[in-house]
Amino acid sequence: GGMFVKADRMESSPYAAMRAATAAAEIARDKGITAIHIKVRAPGGSGPRTPGPGAQAAIRALARFGFRIERIEEVTPIPHDGTRRPGGRRGRRV
Repeated sequence: GGMFVKADRMESSPYAAMRAATAAAEIARDKGITAIHIKVRAPGGSGPRTPGPGAQAAIRALARFGFRIERIEEVTPIPHDGTRRPGGRRGRRV
């Protein structure tokens, strides 16, 4: 995201993801790639298990670019009781 937008808060935006996916798609098309497998990954572990706001925009941009999408796979790492989650004993108090 930082290659395509100037503000830090815009790095995880769908617009930045779309621009990054389009740039990657142009490079792949120049190398002769026509079909792709997509692996979607969220932070996982002790972090959130859902992909960020740009994931769907990036997939849509790749599809619009003309690639044949063979499979979309979700590869978020799942903890097998590794480290303690943040928030402490009483949880996050809002």
